[in-house]
Amino acid sequence: MRFELFIAVRYLRARRRQAVVGLVTGLSVTGVAAGVAALILALAITNGMRRDLQDRLVGATAHVELMRTAGDGIRDWHSLMTRLAALPHVRAVAPGLYGQVLISRGPRSGGALIKGVLPRQERAIGDLLQSVHEGSAAELEPTDSPAETGTAASLPIVIGQDLATSLGATVGDAVLVTSPQGDLTPLGLVPRYGRFRVAGIFNSGFYQYDSTYAFMRLADAQRLFSEPDVASVLSLRIDDLYRAQEVGKEVEAAAGAGFQVTNWMEQNRELFRALKLEQVVTFIVLALIVVVAALNILIALTMLVMEKTREIAVMMSFGVRPDQIRRIFILQGLLISAIGTLLGLMLGYAGSLAGSHYRFIQLDPSVYSISYLPFAPRASDAVIVAAVSFGVALLATLYPSNAAARIPPAEALRYE
Repeated sequence: MRFELFIAVRYLRARRRQAVVGLVTGLSVTGVAAGVAALILALAITNGMRRDLQDRLVGATAHVELMRTAGDGIRDWHSLMTRLAALPHVRAVAPGLYGQVLISRGPRSGGALIKGVLPRQERAIGDLLQSVHEGSAAELEPTDSPAETGTAASLPIVIGQDLATSLGATVGDAVLVTSPQGDLTPLGLVPRYGRFRVAGIFNSGFYQYDSTYAFMRLADAQRLFSEPDVASVLSLRIDDLYRAQEVGKEVEAAAGAGFQVTNWMEQNRELFRALKLEQVVTFIVLALIVVVAALNILIALTMLVMEKTREIAVMMSFGVRPDQIRRIFILQGLLISAIGTLLGLMLGYAGSLAGSHYRFIQLDPSVYSISYLPFAPRASDAVIVAAVSFGVALLATLYPSNAAARIPPAEALRYE
């Protein structure tokens, strides 16, 4: 063990002539541990929020979506799907027809976003139909002779869990779907409507989808919206979701003029930007705890220098250099930081793993979009937090260590 480290450890373990020095040292360790644990927990929460939101958003929606710029729908979607499926990095393509509707059951009603789909293709680009936990989405498969819209409650529809709860609907119940795109009659514009039977209820865990999304067969949606053999969007899933922008340009070029693309990053840019800003602000605010603990380290070392003035003078009279004295107190401050950091990392990761496993903090999904507070601790966070802790502690040791190195031995021993 180096001389400086040996003396620093001895000073740290030695009994104090002044109890307040030991108390301040203990508070320094506790403060560093609390600050580090708080930082690890905060970073784990923000990472977990970002991870869960991204996984659910990407899992529920397509990586890339192609649509007409004029907004009149894609009429040649059959041949266009075949052409896009042959592009590099494209794993699946699915047509969809979107439309805003009003779904009602008795006195209860709610707005919804209907998507007409081909279930086999839809499952290849999103996970919502795979999250059906009541009933089944199998009835959405195309049939040779589908029933006419508005004749009977025999047409299947799959709705989200929260939408079903607000309607008071269960599997097998009939609901009325009303489209604002109506028929022009002598009495004016009459909305089109159809009676559907709830064939399944999905639960993605993402409130935005569970409260507003519903699926029906593509042919049924085309009749409801008076759009024969039209798709409003072609959804694509690619092999690397982080290349969505690059692949989107290739898709747009392959589709030709009159088309535009959007991707999951563009659709959720503001959300992820807000999460990133929240992470930065939280880190800065909680880092102040470590700064306060560093002030305690500065106070503890300053008081220790005053207590050990005679011992420092004796060492210097025996030939110990000022730079060695300086390193003794720097190492002692770093030891205090190291002990506190280690304890904080242990507490932070233990709390994060417990929160991730037991999910004991519940959230309101209508506000936070998810039903529990997620934790996602990362090893890289420990490196960042430890570096911040040691850096702040090092700054706190500069003044007392320099003060110790400038003690004149003759003056300190004059009255001994």
